[in-house]
Amino acid sequence: MKKYIKFIVAGLIVLIFILTFIFLWVKSQPQPVVYDEFTPKVMDLKKTTIVTGKIEPRNEVNVKPQISGIITELLKEAGQTIQAGEVIAKVKVIPDMGQLSSAQARLRLAGINLKQAQVDYAREKQLFDKGLVSADEYDKIHQAYKQAKEELSAADDNLQVVRDGVSKRNASTSSTLVRSTVSGLILDIPVKVGNTVILSNTFNDGTTIASVADMSDLIFRGNIDETEVGQLVTGMPMKITIGALQDEHLQASLEYISPKAVENNGANQFEIKAAITNPSISIRSGYSANAEIVLDHVEKALTIPESAVEFQGNATYVNIVKGSADKKTYERRKVVTGLSDGINIQIKSGLKSTEKVRGPKVVADTEDEE
Repeated sequence: MKKYIKFIVAGLIVLIFILTFIFLWVKSQPQPVVYDEFTPKVMDLKKTTIVTGKIEPRNEVNVKPQISGIITELLKEAGQTIQAGEVIAKVKVIPDMGQLSSAQARLRLAGINLKQAQVDYAREKQLFDKGLVSADEYDKIHQAYKQAKEELSAADDNLQVVRDGVSKRNASTSSTLVRSTVSGLILDIPVKVGNTVILSNTFNDGTTIASVADMSDLIFRGNIDETEVGQLVTGMPMKITIGALQDEHLQASLEYISPKAVENNGANQFEIKAAITNPSISIRSGYSANAEIVLDHVEKALTIPESAVEFQGNATYVNIVKGSADKKTYERRKVVTGLSDGINIQIKSGLKSTEKVRGPKVVADTEDEE
């Protein structure tokens, strides 16, 4: 019994050795090269580019105060609509001491001049009533008296403006009331009650009280590479996709191409602007967006995958499939190509729609080999 067991074990070992040898021999044999094959297709072909940018209002206005002072009250907040002329905030004036002293001195001097003019006028009137002076002399004194009264009133108004920011006679147009200069949506109010604000002058831009924009007039602003800007023309349609609203697509029309490039990460790019036409959804200023632009297109073009084309200098070639399924041969032929969308390429001449072309090698799946 033991003798038979030994023979069986020896037979199994020999069998395993033979099978292993056969398997390794088969694996070592060169595998036939298999290629993808493609039949030309007639399709509409278009070349597009994607431009990254953002959505913003065409005109965003920064409302600034007409005087320097302290914010005492805010009547509006971001997100509210506002009409031109509506009050956004109230400002309490911090008077300049030099201007205040000058205004006070002007008022005192105007008072002194008025008293003297009043005395001269009273004296001249008595003489005129007695017929001792001419009407011309009387009119001059009377005119000087009225001018002195007006100067006193103007000096008083000037003091009120310097001290309080507004005079009693012009309270309705007070510079202490910060009013919106345009109608639209308030995008931001970067100040708070108690903040000090300054007016715009030659030395600084002044403090922004609010940013207001018309959100019904929006544009897309982005940058395009110098290799593609030459294919753009104003008026080209664009499809806008907003990152935060992936299911929504907006239509736009290209209206501006910058004549000067700017360097961005080592590449020269040109700024473009496009007007968004009739937005049907509520859009916030500053949304990130992508614009798809069709640079070129061909209708009913004979196409094959670009991977099946060999590029050699300025010439292009394809390999035409010949022979039977068991024994295939390939004919290398020169063709004339046209537009490419990065996946498919147009064949203008050199290839028939009934012919098949050889593609790249088929890469065997590792798991299948195992």
